[in-house]
Amino acid sequence: MNTGYFHRVAAQTATRFWINNVTRKEAAMAIEAGAVGCTQNPSYVWKMLNHPDEQEHALAILDKHIAQTQSDDEALIRTQRELVSEVAKVFLPLYEASGGQMGYVSIQGNPFEESHEKIVEQGLFNREGGANIMVKVPVIETGLKAIRTLLENGAPINATEVFAVRQALDVAELYQEFSAVSRTAPVVYFSHITGIYDEYLGKQAAREGIDISPDTLWQAGIIVAKKAYHLTKRACPAVGFIGGGARGLQHFTEMVGANACITINWQGTADKLLETNPPVVDRFHAPVDEAVLDELLTKMPDFRRGYMLNGITPPEYEGFGPVELFRDSFTSAWENARKLAKERRAKQ
Repeated sequence: MNTGYFHRVAAQTATRFWINNVTRKEAAMAIEAGAVGCTQNPSYVWKMLNHPDEQEHALAILDKHIAQTQSDDEALIRTQRELVSEVAKVFLPLYEASGGQMGYVSIQGNPFEESHEKIVEQGLFNREGGANIMVKVPVIETGLKAIRTLLENGAPINATEVFAVRQALDVAELYQEFSAVSRTAPVVYFSHITGIYDEYLGKQAAREGIDISPDTLWQAGIIVAKKAYHLTKRACPAVGFIGGGARGLQHFTEMVGANACITINWQGTADKLLETNPPVVDRFHAPVDEAVLDELLTKMPDFRRGYMLNGITPPEYEGFGPVELFRDSFTSAWENARKLAKERRAKQ
C-alpha cells in the first residue's frame, strides 16, 4: 500500500489530486504520486519553450507548425495541442482503466480569441488531440454559450476562470438543462480559481489601503469556493468541482475533504506536500467563522461580488477583477510565444 500524502488523501477522503502545466516527466511522477487528472492553460506553450527539459523538443514542434501555417497564432494553437496531447498519452491508461472517469487532460484555446465561434472551433480542434482531452472554456458570456455547443458535440468540459458563485451556478444550471434533454451528457467540471482570487484580493487590499486582518484575507477564496461547491452540488450533483490557481499549500490542504479534484503545480506545491507529508485532515467541512465572513463582506467589495448569489451578472464576468488578473497571465505568455514564433518564422 502506498502511504504517500496524495494516496492517503484519496484513501481517506473524496478529494483527488490533479496536476497543472506539467512536463511529460512530471506527469508520470504525478501519476505515481496519486494524480488522476491534469490541467493545462494558455501559458503552457511558453512554459515548455523555456523549460530546460522540454525546450529543445517544444522548439522543434513549434518550428514544424510554423512551416505548415501562415499565422503565428495558428502555429501556437497547433503546437499547444501537440504538446498537451503528449501529456494526455501519459494519462491515457488511467482514463481507459477507469472507463473514462479519470485521466482527463484539459486544454484551453488562444486567450485572444474568445468569441463563441472561436472557442467552439478551437475546442473541437483540441478535442481531436486524444480520447481523454477535455476542452477548457472560460466562464464568460461567450464561453457559456460555447459550452452548450461543445456539449452538443460530445466534448467533456472544464469550465474555467470561475471566481464568483454566480459563475459556478450558471455552469451547473446549464448542464442540468442540457442533461435533461440529452441522451448522453459528457463529463463536466468547473474550476474555481481559489488561489488567484486570494492573490487578487490581497493586491486590492494593499493598493486601496483596506484595513483588514491578514488572517481574515487568507480565508477569502476558500470561503467562496465552499459556497460555490455546496450550491452547485445542490443544483446539479453531476457537475464536478476543480480547485485551482494554488498560491500556497493551503489551497490544497484546506480543500481536503471535499468531493473534488484539486489541481496544483508539481514544482513548489505538489513536491512540497510530498516532502512535508502533512496529516490528512478534513478541513473543507470546517465551519466558516461568521466574524470573518462579516469582515470580508464589509471591507472587500470584490469578495462580496463573488460571494453573493447574484453579486455579478454574465456580461460582467469578463471584466471581473480576478478574471482579468488570471487572463493577463495567459495573454502575456501567449504574446511572448507569439513574438518568438514570429522571430523563428523570419529565419525559416
